[in-house]
Amino acid sequence: MEVTRVLDAKGLACPMPIVKTKKAIGDLETGQILEVHTTDKGAKNDLSAWAKSGGHELLKHEEENDVLKFWIKKG
Repeated sequence: MEVTRVLDAKGLACPMPIVKTKKAIGDLETGQILEVHTTDKGAKNDLSAWAKSGGHELLKHEEENDVLKFWIKKG
């Protein structure tokens, strides 16, 4: 998977990870991939719902050392 950009949203509380993700994905071309790192546990539901409603694809997510990582393909 070729990541176009990595967004560090660690330490930010809701809704800032979504706000930052929305801005970052706006700078990408359709089909490019944004990797998001956050420590906000609510982001798991928030990001997947946001991606779906925005026509983007949540490719995968994983948790590593209390950091949630998401890979979102711009729709």
